[in-house]
Amino acid sequence: MEKKTGTAATKAKNKYNAANYDRLSPFVKKGKKDRYRAAAEAAGYSLNEFMEKAMDTLAEQILGE
Repeated sequence: MEKKTGTAATKAKNKYNAANYDRLSPFVKKGKKDRYRAAAEAAGYSLNEFMEKAMDTLAEQILGE
């Protein structure tokens, strides 16, 4: 029997994401995720948006952009 590997829609999304995004998987100490998520929600961002904005801000400060 052939093994199913997902629907056509899932495959299409995965292909799009692979072509358009870099993947980061930061590890943080236990409890910090909840803190970051609460801050993101308070600012009206998703956790991903919050982390990306924080990294962009710090990179601009360091690189002088």
